[in-house]
Amino acid sequence: MQIRAGVIGSSTASARVLAVEGLSTFFKTPSGTVHAVDDVSFELLRGELLGIVGESGSGKSTLALSLLRLVPPPGAIVNGKVMLEGRDLLTLSPKQMRQVRGRDISIIFQNPTRSLHFAFTIGWQLIEALRVHQRATRKDSVQKVFHSLVTVGISDAESRMSDYPHQFSGGMQQRVMIALGLMNDPKILIADEPTTALDVTIQAQILDLLRKLSAEREMAVILVTHNLSVVANICDSMLVMYAGQIVEEGTVEDVFSEPHHPYTLGLLSSLPERSTGKRLPTILGCPPTTSLDMPSGCRFEPRCRFAEEICHQKPELTQVSEGRRSRCWVSQRDGFLKT
Repeated sequence: MQIRAGVIGSSTASARVLAVEGLSTFFKTPSGTVHAVDDVSFELLRGELLGIVGESGSGKSTLALSLLRLVPPPGAIVNGKVMLEGRDLLTLSPKQMRQVRGRDISIIFQNPTRSLHFAFTIGWQLIEALRVHQRATRKDSVQKVFHSLVTVGISDAESRMSDYPHQFSGGMQQRVMIALGLMNDPKILIADEPTTALDVTIQAQILDLLRKLSAEREMAVILVTHNLSVVANICDSMLVMYAGQIVEEGTVEDVFSEPHHPYTLGLLSSLPERSTGKRLPTILGCPPTTSLDMPSGCRFEPRCRFAEEICHQKPELTQVSEGRRSRCWVSQRDGFLKT
């Protein structure tokens, strides 16, 4: 695991595997332009587990898809850079980009039932993922698939290669998806809500597997989730997104112990506690959707109980302490988020 420096450009080039600079992805709709990802910048270090959290509609999944240039119409990347070890992915041709997907950066989607093709065996689908990027004999391909299935905990892997997706449970299907993502030893694995449909026990097993594989392979992992407990259990650092922007960044330990943004505080306060019997606090209102209802200043201001006059001006994502960034005008005051 690499130690995060926390500010764009401050980590060493040898440790940095991905640098995102000013990335913006917009959707033009009849109701207005949706700023799904708006001027997002961050770094990812080799072997780092980075969590991206926020409410539904905050831009988490669109950010993940933008990194791989998989945003569906009417969405479009309108600005920014996605630098993979010094190469801007946004400047590559479609053919060059196909070589990046699955080889340098792999993605696991939240619904393996929809991601795995029902008409082909598991073995066939994993072999296809391998042979798209590598020249390998049939024998070597089968051996690689067998090893990948064993790595992700599929018992009796040799015989299960001839099974179809519907013959696997939800947890086993997700393990197959992880094996699919690992077939070409990627530098980065993006996991978009990988445990949403799984029960708590299976969820813990999948998270432990991701953490183990990241450590063994020095592979960076981007975990997209709305579940803060998942981030606390597996991630080294985290980005908090709201209305398409990063509003807070830092190590998991720092953000959980001392949030620097009111939105982060609201998310953390909504975590259930056992045996308290108290009603969970909520964040009133809804996030803005299109440019027509976007506040002129801080995007969280209409829902923020700490809002002041200065919040009608746009805040920048600034460094508030070593390894910490926050997009809030007044949260730096001592005791501000404790009132």
